[in-house]
Amino acid sequence: MTAPSTFGLSTEARNLHWLLTNLVEEVPGIQSVAVVSSDGLLLLSSDPGHSRQAQQARPGKGPRGSAADLATIVSGIGSLTVGAAKLMTYGGVKHTMVAMEEGSLFVMSISDGSLLGVHGSAECDMSVVAYHMALFVGRAGHVLTPELRSELRKSMESAGGAL
Repeated sequence: MTAPSTFGLSTEARNLHWLLTNLVEEVPGIQSVAVVSSDGLLLLSSDPGHSRQAQQARPGKGPRGSAADLATIVSGIGSLTVGAAKLMTYGGVKHTMVAMEEGSLFVMSISDGSLLGVHGSAECDMSVVAYHMALFVGRAGHVLTPELRSELRKSMESAGGAL
C-alpha cells in the first residue's frame, strides 16, 4: 500500500490513516479497505488509485477495482442490510460478510451510519479479518465526528483532483 499524504491533516485524521494502514499491512489477505460515510462518500482508502491520475490511466473504463468501486459496493450493501434489519425488527446491523469463490467482502458499521469495507483474497482467514475490523471500529468509531468526516472528504477530494 502506498501511504496517503497526511500533510496538513488534524491529529485525528492522521491517526485514522495510521489505523487503516496498519489494518492493511498486518492482516494477511486484505486487498483493499474503504471507510464510507453514511451518504456513500469515500472518506478513507487503502487504494492510492482513487485519484484522477490513476483513473485516467484507464480511459473509459472508470475506477474498476479501486476504492471508488469498493465504496459504492459497501454503501449499497450497507443500505440493503439496514433496510432488511428494519423489516425484520432485529435491531441494527453490526457486520455483513459476502463469501465468493475467489475472495470475500466484509462490511462493518462504524458510527452514525459510516461503514468500514474490506475486500479480502480467497486465502484470507475470515475470522482474523473480522477481528481486526472490530478493533479498527472500536478505535476509530469514537473519533469519527461530523467535523472529521468533513475533513476526510475534503482530503479525498483534493487528492482526487491532484494531477
